[in-house]
Amino acid sequence: MKAFEAGTTEVIELCLLIGRVMLQNGAETYRVEDTMTRIAASFGSGEAQSFVTPTGIVFSLGQSEPSKLVRVSDRTTNLHKVAKANNISRSITSGSLSIREAHRELTDLDKAGTYYTIPAQIASASLASGCFAIMFQGSWFDFGPACVAGGFGFIALLAFHRFFEIKFFAEFLASLIIGVLAFSFLLMGIGNEADKIIIGSVMPLVPGLLITNAVRDLMAGHLVSGLSKGAEAFLTAFAIGGGVAIAFSIF
Repeated sequence: MKAFEAGTTEVIELCLLIGRVMLQNGAETYRVEDTMTRIAASFGSGEAQSFVTPTGIVFSLGQSEPSKLVRVSDRTTNLHKVAKANNISRSITSGSLSIREAHRELTDLDKAGTYYTIPAQIASASLASGCFAIMFQGSWFDFGPACVAGGFGFIALLAFHRFFEIKFFAEFLASLIIGVLAFSFLLMGIGNEADKIIIGSVMPLVPGLLITNAVRDLMAGHLVSGLSKGAEAFLTAFAIGGGVAIAFSIF
């Protein structure tokens, strides 16, 4: 099926939709661009051009075609959606999925919630915090406090992200709560080392995927996206460190 047979507008809308879904859920910039151009090529548009940044997508089927911009303001980490979008793109390029069917599946994927429920995410973050505390040479006496502090810190992160639009503020307050809880546990005689409890508890807040994507984008030659993602990761880490530092100053 050629682009003009499917409709130029339909092809552009499909490419922008899959690009936005992937970018919002943690895909690398070069992967988003490659997916969009491959889909356009499968519909006969071999001159498609895309320019993707962490906050927006510009796409055109060719020099004679109009360009369209999509703004991306909210980004999260949901690799399940990225994998599903990749599977849909492969079905499109292989010809087993029509443009309307693909658009419907992508719309459903975009509207779908997270793969794991909020309680499951909190429980996972709590358990991971305790395991990280042990991994960083903490004792088993620090495992329980790290689980509790990490769980409450992750709850605070989710709550503050929902109620505050100021970026990095949620990470700052969540790490502050973790630091206060860690020192409070020591004052109550629970746990051995506050630093091990804090290190383990803040690990679920660390932007690991963002750092990885920044390096991969830089290696792929996407300097704007790589530097902006690196700056975002640095500011997030600075906010986490600032919250912990204030807790140290209090106690």
